Amino acid sequence: MNLPLIWIGLFTAVSYLVIRSIYRLYFHPLSKFPGPKLAAVTHLYEFYYDVVKGGKFIWEMQRMHDQYGPIVRINPREIHIKDPYYFDPIYTSKGQAKDPYIVRTFATPLSTAATVEHDRHRYRRDLVNPFFSKRSVMGVDYIVQDKVDKVCKRLTQVHERGTVVSLDDLFAALTADVISHYAYGESLGFLDTENLKNEFRDAVASAGLLCHFARFFFVVSMVAETMPALVEWMQPSSKGLWEAKRMIEQMARSSLEKDHEKNANSRKTIFDALCAESVRPEERTVARVRDEAMVVFGAGTETTARVLATGSYYLYRDKPRLEKLRAEIETVMPDSTDHVSLTQLESLPYLTAVINESLRMAHSVTMRLPRISPTPLAYKDYIIPPGTPVSQSVYFMHMDPILFPNPDSFNPERWLEASSKGERLTKFLVPFSKGSRICLGMNLAYSELYQMFATLVRRFDLEIQTPPESVRITRDFIIGLPDDADYLKVHSLVTNAL
Repeated sequence: MNLPLIWIGLFTAVSYLVIRSIYRLYFHPLSKFPGPKLAAVTHLYEFYYDVVKGGKFIWEMQRMHDQYGPIVRINPREIHIKDPYYFDPIYTSKGQAKDPYIVRTFATPLSTAATVEHDRHRYRRDLVNPFFSKRSVMGVDYIVQDKVDKVCKRLTQVHERGTVVSLDDLFAALTADVISHYAYGESLGFLDTENLKNEFRDAVASAGLLCHFARFFFVVSMVAETMPALVEWMQPSSKGLWEAKRMIEQMARSSLEKDHEKNANSRKTIFDALCAESVRPEERTVARVRDEAMVVFGAGTETTARVLATGSYYLYRDKPRLEKLRAEIETVMPDSTDHVSLTQLESLPYLTAVINESLRMAHSVTMRLPRISPTPLAYKDYIIPPGTPVSQSVYFMHMDPILFPNPDSFNPERWLEASSKGERLTKFLVPFSKGSRICLGMNLAYSELYQMFATLVRRFDLEIQTPPESVRITRDFIIGLPDDADYLKVHSLVTNAL
């Protein structure tokens, strides 16, 4: 009796898959776009490279473009374009939304970064936008300088002991202390701990390990939100994510319970803005504040720290360029312990070039970030239907050999040469993305980069102990990772304190 039902079920399932495959290949709005037939038929193609092989789909996308050209249908519903001159139409069009399938990877469904709809995103972003303006960042410049001084103190101690320091851990402690002080009103003090343990860095690594599963299996996000202890038990490597969430959830509760009127004279923080009485009631919840803060803290920690570690790795392995930069910094910082304003540092052309090149080579975000336009997009002879997720990988932009000859080489001079010719090469430097969804923390990140690089180069000589393969990106887990590592690691001896 049951056997015929099983056969009927199998026949129905197979028929559905066959009909769906025929539709996707020949009748789908994207059926005329080039790309592998298997990728057009099923998401399993992408699943194999990102889940089974571990963050390798980005390299398969590279192969697709080599075979099919600059525009490719990379899965049944998404178009990827590899053309640096078409970045702006994708990311700066009006009324664009995010792709709901991609935002699952963030593990923070109520954050601005994971908000799909344009209008809701604008409301949420407007709550915190004023805190990240250039004027606001320059007004609390002392926060960054205080943490930079603590980094220098740690490096001096390491020099005296003659031990190896993990620059990536040190810089992550710096950026975490800055963003926590800036967003919450007090630093979490990672720079004051002996081992520099950093829950927010662990959270980014944990989210990266879960990101591809969450994208393909919606149930992963649901279980993670409702039963985090189960996920932590099943995936011990995700422990850092839940530790950070619990810490920030407590901070969110404290902020929501705080009497904001009573503290009217104190410096306003991002938590104050999220918890203000004027905020819509449905937005003033522990979960909403927690998710927003998770993104602010996580993104504000790992990405900028990655740029500092990458730039230090290349710069301290290249003595002529190191000395060239040091000579320039000495013009505004004659004494190694001088504190120099951000405006003065921004006026130094070679320091700016070093920062640009460090941003280009850090690959802080390798995951593609599709946008969905409410209107058709035209690319060459193709009309991309409205509602189609369209993406362009920042990694491909920054490693384009036409824009950046010998893209694997650290060459700050390329920025000066382009500027001397009147070429705006910075148009193609997009680590913060562009448009209405551009990274909120860009100005704060630049403040950290200018102050830390200038002080580090002026005060210390380092001997890098890390081999090249440890900073070579081979996998995409939201951030770029080398083989067999959850972090990009840069170790060094401090050989001289100037």
